[in-house]
Amino acid sequence: MWCFFVLFCFLVSMKCGSSAQLIFNITKFAEYTICNKTVVIPCLVNNVGAQSLKEMFVKWKFRDKYIFFYDGDKNESSPNSNFSSAFIVPEALLSGIASLKMDKSDAVPGNYTCEVTELTREGETIVELKYRVVSWFSPNENILIVIFPMLAVLLFWGQFGIVTLKYNASVTKEKTILLFVAGLVLTTFVIVGAILFVPGEYSTKRASGLGLIVVPTVILILLQYSVFMIAPAIGMSSFSITILILQVLGFVLSVVGLSLCVSECTPMHGPLLISGLGIIALAELLGLVYMKFVASNQRAIQPPRNN
Repeated sequence: MWCFFVLFCFLVSMKCGSSAQLIFNITKFAEYTICNKTVVIPCLVNNVGAQSLKEMFVKWKFRDKYIFFYDGDKNESSPNSNFSSAFIVPEALLSGIASLKMDKSDAVPGNYTCEVTELTREGETIVELKYRVVSWFSPNENILIVIFPMLAVLLFWGQFGIVTLKYNASVTKEKTILLFVAGLVLTTFVIVGAILFVPGEYSTKRASGLGLIVVPTVILILLQYSVFMIAPAIGMSSFSITILILQVLGFVLSVVGLSLCVSECTPMHGPLLISGLGIIALAELLGLVYMKFVASNQRAIQPPRNN
């Protein structure tokens, strides 16, 4: 009989001991990126039994310093001055949710400890907060965004070479200098933009670099038109007009893509931007081939000189 009594007391004590501990849903780490506006560090209790917030008390600790208190009896929250935006949702405590939320500007990577007390029961869990770097564009997109404008600029210089070599007699020195200066300015913009637009996460510096790559390509349209008008054998033929229309279309697509990309932390319209830049490069290639073809034909049909 005494054996049964001792066994009963042992089981009761085990049950009471287990009920004195709050059980947490273990989360080893949480991540946030530059795209986050609010950071959430999860703290979930599986066996909350409180019926009133007056029975709840929550403390959050970063490393070895307390950064947030919630006193359910007074219904008051007290964040640390270094984590002034930190808060929890008191109404969610009775469901076992004591997650800490704060602005991204206050978040610091490291270990955070969540301590929850419910009358005589208590427990804690540790969650590591990590910062994850997210590239603004994918590696392939980064390459294409830089290559297409540079290719377009190189193709323009090819057209400039044809103009100065094949049509030197009909091109004034002032027009040649004007084309050269405009092309030099465009080249400078694209090179500086490419330097600023280094692979990595979104930043004002990278956005400025992307703008310097895309927006100045409008100069290519003016240069293309000028080159066609300078070359006496080309002018505004139907094919040259088609090339200019194609180039304008590429510029519009690239600018629209740029405006959509800089408004999003992780751009969803990168292909639109790249398509526009690719069309601009294609138009420059067609212009170069067309000028070379016309120049070659003109030389071939040039009448012989009389001695």
